[in-house]
This record gives sequence, structure tokens and C-alpha cells, in this order.
Amino acid sequence: MAPPSSNLALPSAARIASSGSGLDGGPPGRPGTTGLQAGALTTTAPHILVVDDDRRLRDLLRRYLENSGFRVSTAADTTQADGLLASIACDLLVLDVMMPGESGLAMARRIDTEALPVLMLTAMGEASDRVNGLEAGADDYLVKPFEPRELVLRIETILRRRVRSESVSGGAVRLGPLLFDIRRLELTDGGERVYLTSLQAELLAALAAHAGTVLSRDRLRRMLGAQVEERTVDVQVNRLRRKIERDPGFPQYLQTVRGKGYVLRPD
Repeated sequence: MAPPSSNLALPSAARIASSGSGLDGGPPGRPGTTGLQAGALTTTAPHILVVDDDRRLRDLLRRYLENSGFRVSTAADTTQADGLLASIACDLLVLDVMMPGESGLAMARRIDTEALPVLMLTAMGEASDRVNGLEAGADDYLVKPFEPRELVLRIETILRRRVRSESVSGGAVRLGPLLFDIRRLELTDGGERVYLTSLQAELLAALAAHAGTVLSRDRLRRMLGAQVEERTVDVQVNRLRRKIERDPGFPQYLQTVRGKGYVLRPD
């Protein structure tokens, strides 16, 4: 799904939002709606929770992220966020630093950021502010105003990095004589490196991190980035098979599960 047009660009939206006017015409400062705000998306799409006291900005972020292929929930403060996190599973938290009540920094310090990655938003651009956010456990830090496309790219980078870090304990999978190092994105044959394009390496890493699990084309597309099409996944799978299979026509390791997707079955 294509991202919305540039009239939703967040640099101007962030400035407008600072006035506190509600996007739906409600009174300034009125809390926004919380709860699941997902569009017609697959259940395998990453689920993002946006926590910001600015109603207009929350709505803009929700619409843009949904149009970029994510499922999105929103909360006006950390109390509402805690309630949502207790009832739904999220893949990433977009968290504003300065909010009434508990700050985003305080929330980041008390939650398990190893389990739930955090991208912090702030109007403060000083280096010390960024350091504080990272020390609190945030994976990344984005200063307002910002382009919405940059937010999407940073979210995708964090999620890909998490996929690799949550991979198999040994950090590598064996495919016959081949060895794939998931963290280094490196495929070797008897110690000799086998060339992979960056997209092929990311695809193999996603499959290896979920070895034995069938991954749909849409889920693989999301893992590789919002702009990757499902047809691109099929093409890259075929090219990858030529490099890891003895007989690509009858794959032993990278198999197709008809109607469901692909699965990697290493040794």
C-alpha cells in the first residue's frame, strides 16, 4: 500500500500540532481515542503502539503508518499505553518524550526494552537529550519536526535488527556444506564466502531466524521493507535457491508451502 501524499508530511504537522488543536475538531488538548486503530491489514503486519499527548500528531502518525503497511494502536499517555500493552501484543513502541504525567523517558526506563523496542520522539534536539533517550533503553531517537518516510525507515531498521538479534542461539544455520551467519549476514562454503546481494542476505536472515516456521509472502515483504513487493519476494527466493540448493527445482532447504508461503529447514 502506497504511503499518503506529502500533504501529511510531519514537519508542518508537528508545528500545527503544537497548538494542541484536535484533528477531529475537538477542543484543544482533548485526549484522543485509544485502542486498536488498524486498517484492513494482515495480522502478520508488525503492530506499532504510538504514545503521544498530541491528538493531531497521533492521528497523522497512525494514518501514515497504516498506509505504510503497519497495524497501529495509539495512546494519549503512558497510563493508557500500559493498559493497551497489558491486552495486546506490540512489536514496537513510538514514544514521545515530553507528556503530562509520566514522561516517555520514565516509561522507557521501567519497561523491558529488550522485549519491546522503543523509538523516541522529541522536540529537543540537543545531544544530551538523545543520550538520555538511548540510556533509557530506546533503540532510536527522532527529533521533531521530521519526514514521515524517515520514521518508517527507522522503524523498519529497528525491526530488522531485532529479527537478527532474536535468531537461533548459535547465530548460524547449516545448509549442507553451506553455513549462514545470521548476525554477519554472511554465507560461506567451506570457509569461502558465497556472494549474496543485500536483499538476498536479509531474506535468508529472516527465514533463518524463524527456521521451521512458514512465513507468508506478506510477512517476508514486511521484514524486508515496506516498499518491497510480494513478487520481489518470489524472485529473490528463486535466486537464493540457486545459491543454497543442489537442485533448485527440488529444494531441500528453502521450501514452498502452497498457499501459505516459504519455510527454511536447515540441517
